[in-house]
Amino acid sequence: MAWIYVVVLMAATEPSIVHALMTFLFYCALPLSLVFYLTGSKRRRARRAAQAAAEARAKAEASASAPDGG
Repeated sequence: MAWIYVVVLMAATEPSIVHALMTFLFYCALPLSLVFYLTGSKRRRARRAAQAAAEARAKAEASASAPDGG
């Protein structure tokens, strides 16, 4: 939050709105999105594993309840 505040103040001192938007984009939005993406990798991996386990469990239940046909 403090970094966003600093960058907003930096952008406010820029001479034009284009400079301010570029300052905010390159000093705040892009770096923070990269940080959030990198720190969320463990969470994404766990969610993917849980989804795969749920799919495997559903597939096992479906095959166990399906008639043999033989």
